[in-house]
Amino acid sequence: MPLPPSPALPIDAVLPRLLGALDERAGAVLVAPPGAGKTTRVPLALLDADWLDGRRIILLEPRRLAARAAAERMAATLGERVGETVGLRVRLGSKVSGRTRIEVVTEGVFTRMILDDPELARVGAVLFDEFHERSLDADLGLALALDAQGGLREDLRILVMSATLDGARVARLLGDAPVIESEGRAFPVETRYLDRDPNRRIDEQMAELILRALRADPGSVLAFLPGQAEIRRVAEALEGRVGPDTDLAPLYGALTPAEQDRAVSPASPGRRKVVLATAIAETSLTIEGVRIVVDSGLARVPHYEPGLGLTRLVTARASRASVDQRRGRAGRTEPGICWRLWAEAGTGALEPFARPEILAADLAGLVLDCAAWGVSDPSRLAFLDPPPAPALREAGAMLRDLDALDADGRLTEAGARLRALPLPPRLARMVVSAAGS
Repeated sequence: MPLPPSPALPIDAVLPRLLGALDERAGAVLVAPPGAGKTTRVPLALLDADWLDGRRIILLEPRRLAARAAAERMAATLGERVGETVGLRVRLGSKVSGRTRIEVVTEGVFTRMILDDPELARVGAVLFDEFHERSLDADLGLALALDAQGGLREDLRILVMSATLDGARVARLLGDAPVIESEGRAFPVETRYLDRDPNRRIDEQMAELILRALRADPGSVLAFLPGQAEIRRVAEALEGRVGPDTDLAPLYGALTPAEQDRAVSPASPGRRKVVLATAIAETSLTIEGVRIVVDSGLARVPHYEPGLGLTRLVTARASRASVDQRRGRAGRTEPGICWRLWAEAGTGALEPFARPEILAADLAGLVLDCAAWGVSDPSRLAFLDPPPAPALREAGAMLRDLDALDADGRLTEAGARLRALPLPPRLARMVVSAAGS
């Protein structure tokens, strides 16, 4: 399918190498920094590959907002609407048709898709975008896709794409697959530090720093905060203080699509915007007009409490890879400035990468999904980081107590009913029991 002309992007320079690698091999790794264009350029470039043979391309995105943005951008490139050549499938909604050749899905949706259709009969390629975020769903999805490729679909292409990733390590997991690296396109970003006062609330200091950044330089601001509560408090603190020509826009996953669109759309002519965002804005999105980033250096991460059997969100320091991604948001379209609410020396003490969720999460859902796949021991699958054995034992014991697994680790009828609900197994058991099933 010939594509309409579009502005050149850095990824274009390596597309011939990538297409050649996938012509010869069933797997590849693409490492490309933010702004290279990998998310929207690569799926479109693969459409005419001979090995695809008219089948679909599945593109995995870590969040609904990123999935929707990618689908809309690719559809616009083709002069179409989402649901035609490019479709979208997320929880509680989809836009696909018989014409759809590229299907953008969230990571959790893909797990359901491959468990329902292990052969992926109508799929020619699975692309894992932003894999460096290392969610549990992404790790499980890749393990299942590799298992399907090895046992059912030798012709299935698997491409892992990331901005900050140890490409060689992932390549080994994919059977020594080729690694293709692309240059990014980023403008210079000046970094300024302001040490945080540990005796004051983070939202108070962020509000003051945002006002300082607005006074110091022109352009819109993207501020990174750990969660919704902090975003709400900072918005309240800034109300009436940012000036009549500046709009405030929150950005987090629970907002409606219309509210998210308002945050990521360019500011009106003659106006500025302050976008107050969680880590949702770290990757896959370009917010036009943003040339100032204000970073709290914090993130909300899931933490499993084995004694309680619950996963809760805790506030922690972001990784060095994450804060570098955030800084890069200021230089996507022009030279920018990044304000960091910590001392410069503190950057070196940050963890290099965020800890993979599989190493600290409740693995009950993963064990249940693996049982549905026909694997009673998840450690037999190819994970980039194997799930910890104690966590697997605990999850298996709990699922047997719920009658979701039998003594040999196989899925029971009750377990199949629990899997049908989009809930953690314990909560699903409560719902099933309350319904008298």
